[in-house]
Amino acid sequence: MQIDLVAEVLATCARTPRGTAIVDPRGAELSFGDLRERVLRIRDRLSAAGLSRGDGVLYAVRPSPEAVAIALGVVAAGGVLVLADPGLAPGVLESRLRLARPRWVVAESALYALTAMPPLRALARRRGVLLPDLRDPLPGLAFRHAYTGRWAPGVPRDAVRLSGTGARPGGTVVELDRAARRANGEGEPDVLDDPAAVIFTSGTTAHPRAVVHTRGSLAAGLEMFRDRFPVGPGDVVHSDGLMLGLPALTGGATWSMPGKPEAISQRDVTHLFCVPVDVTRLGPLPRSLRHLLLGSAPAPPAVLRAALAAAPGAEVLSVYAMTEALPIALATAQEKLDHLEGDLLGAPLPGVGVRVAGDGELLVSGPHLARGYLGEPPFTEVATGDLARLDSGGRLVLLGRKKDMILRAGYNIYPSLYEPGIAALPGVADAALVGLTDPESGDEEVVLALVPGDGFQEKEVRLRLPELVDAGALPQRVEVLAEFPRSGRARKLDRAALRAVLTRRR
Repeated sequence: MQIDLVAEVLATCARTPRGTAIVDPRGAELSFGDLRERVLRIRDRLSAAGLSRGDGVLYAVRPSPEAVAIALGVVAAGGVLVLADPGLAPGVLESRLRLARPRWVVAESALYALTAMPPLRALARRRGVLLPDLRDPLPGLAFRHAYTGRWAPGVPRDAVRLSGTGARPGGTVVELDRAARRANGEGEPDVLDDPAAVIFTSGTTAHPRAVVHTRGSLAAGLEMFRDRFPVGPGDVVHSDGLMLGLPALTGGATWSMPGKPEAISQRDVTHLFCVPVDVTRLGPLPRSLRHLLLGSAPAPPAVLRAALAAAPGAEVLSVYAMTEALPIALATAQEKLDHLEGDLLGAPLPGVGVRVAGDGELLVSGPHLARGYLGEPPFTEVATGDLARLDSGGRLVLLGRKKDMILRAGYNIYPSLYEPGIAALPGVADAALVGLTDPESGDEEVVLALVPGDGFQEKEVRLRLPELVDAGALPQRVEVLAEFPRSGRARKLDRAALRAVLTRRR
């Protein structure tokens, strides 16, 4: 039976109103009852202000309990979260907004103030953060606005305030909608296929690409996580991501948001998620920990051994997933260490369909599959970009990566998104971003390789990079080469050979 993401969370809130739903980074607690009240309040205020089913909402709120309530409230009102990241380089953000065409902006009042005041925007820019004016993020599109927090200069006068009291009492969102529609003699809507989130993953400035998840596909993915990574009342799940935080809420557990490192022990965390590169920074882990989940990047043997040593009493799992299909497979750390031929990903989770194409690329299908890419035909299955095989036990084994994506600290970096802009800078003849894997941490160093042209000034190029490259994708090193290695009749860039050259220079 298919389930709805928002209805699942609110049903849990109604069952356990006094339980602790979320602990924020500073340690403040929010009960399930208060979370439900906030979600309903936000849903009602946005609906009353004119947010319609299918409206895109540019979402600019830092992780917090209020951010979770706003995300759920937007979806409950029929809105679609547009996760385009206002901190992107201006050209990238503009191309993404033109594709998604959101009708609303929801942001913190402080962020409205920051982006509306030139001196503050200039200060942020000097620190590598490029922010648009959220009052009008894309000229030519008319936006409605909503904000959270106290009013501040820069918040549009007609913006809807989402903070404060005033929710409609009684019933879950689904129950309230049903009652209202029955009173009006209307049929009941099928919300499972409604878009819930637009998540940008790749593409160029000219041709951005975004994944569209529905309320049903996200709920299916959350259920897959919870079946293999069980949580319930009394458990504390420590994570900064929705894909583990929301299963905690639907299971009646507490979602602990990362703050100070000692919070993991102070809060008696039972389930912990981290990216592999952070394993060595965890410090002492509490005896309460039962599950340690590694994800968002490959976990090499050194990281797996460090995780097992740090959490001897916990099950250490490595998750294989992609934005288009969350999750795909899980394997224990010991299973991965015992498997010597390729990187063991584990057996596909129940409900996940897998197929290996003729060229060795892994294709995935299932109820958790996103609807498709925005503006493109719907998925029946999705290509992962990874080369894989199935072993005799039906487990997936990763053989290599077909695409050029770089993974650093769980951040997906797509070179083609930035290389054209860098290569167009004065004095630059060619540019390439390459990831060099650290065999110990599994993380990748991002290196920018440049071929100089007439008038090349490396210092000037470095100064211009924050205008062209997202803060999370800025290179750690710049290397100047006389030419790039190329191959084939088309003389395409040979990234493997370039990677070897840069490794020797490390």
